[in-house]
Amino acid sequence: MSAVGIGIIGVGVISDTYLQNLSSFPDVEVVIVGDLLVDRARRQAEKYGVAAHGTAADVLAHPGVDLVVNLTIPAAHIEVSRAAIAAGKHVWTEKPLGLDRDAAALLLAEAATAGLRVGSAPDTLLGPGFQAARRAIESGRIGRPLFAQTVFQTQGPDLWHPNPAFLFAQGAGPLLDMGPYYFSALVSLFGAVDRVSAFGTKAHEERWIRTGPDAGQGFPVEVPSTMQIIASFDSGAQSQSLLSFDSALERHGVVEIHGTDGSIVIPDPNQFSGRIAVVAPLGVLRDGMSFEQEWIEIEHDPIEVGRGLGALDMVRAIAADRPHVASGALGFHVLDVLLSAGESASTGETVEIRSDVAPVPPLPDGFDPFASTL
Repeated sequence: MSAVGIGIIGVGVISDTYLQNLSSFPDVEVVIVGDLLVDRARRQAEKYGVAAHGTAADVLAHPGVDLVVNLTIPAAHIEVSRAAIAAGKHVWTEKPLGLDRDAAALLLAEAATAGLRVGSAPDTLLGPGFQAARRAIESGRIGRPLFAQTVFQTQGPDLWHPNPAFLFAQGAGPLLDMGPYYFSALVSLFGAVDRVSAFGTKAHEERWIRTGPDAGQGFPVEVPSTMQIIASFDSGAQSQSLLSFDSALERHGVVEIHGTDGSIVIPDPNQFSGRIAVVAPLGVLRDGMSFEQEWIEIEHDPIEVGRGLGALDMVRAIAADRPHVASGALGFHVLDVLLSAGESASTGETVEIRSDVAPVPPLPDGFDPFASTL
């Protein structure tokens, strides 16, 4: 084999980081980019030295494309991914996998019938930070994992995004925009979720664009802009998660896992690296003893990687006939969990999760994205 051909559909804000990273991996080559706005596709192709550009249809028809990277808006994820499967291409899609369980299940069924693979962001799970944290937990550094706390709270993407309305529309909000990062990490560590209870609220019914050419223009808030979720896992573990676009206090990337023999903080699941540190139980406290605990830092591989790593892992997994890490099945289970959390917030009832997922495999030892392996 040689470098596997990739076609990108959707060249919005997130496409820059994908193009930067995919162009640095020897095992893949971006051969065409496509977008509804063909001029925008042309500009990105010229910027990153991609040989061809055009529409989504042009990407799907390109004979050199083996894998489609779907970077469209969430509402279009399923439609574009199904079209790629119908065209005989493997698919890597940005999160979430889709917005509807039945449509997402149909996508995975069509891919299985066609013998094609589906992968779903986030691929931060493949980053050296998360992989090192996972190895530490699996080696017993904190004993048996019991529960987790995760926090993502910001003022909201309208603070910086020039077109933020879609992030407050049906199918988004902090639940489906940021939730996939945190729950993909939790499922990778704890296994499948069994049931969820959640509460949601809005700070405002309308917000406005703060930057760019449309600054000052208002838009409706269609979904809860703050969600609090309690999840129970098949393994017996539990988690408590805050996802908010309403907080003046910026605090995000908080993931704490607490076990029978200690606690660990792991990197922001929206990043590929970060701090990993473990604290041990105090033991017995006697008069005059300090409550201060020592954090033990865990070092990990400093390789600089970014979005696109999941697509690379898919390509190598196909060649090696092994499961890829950020699979469509994982994306579907996380989608089911998040939609169930939304249902729980609407009804006030605990919701049992309908789907299951096999244990998420670790990244193979010695995985070097900058090596030529095919």
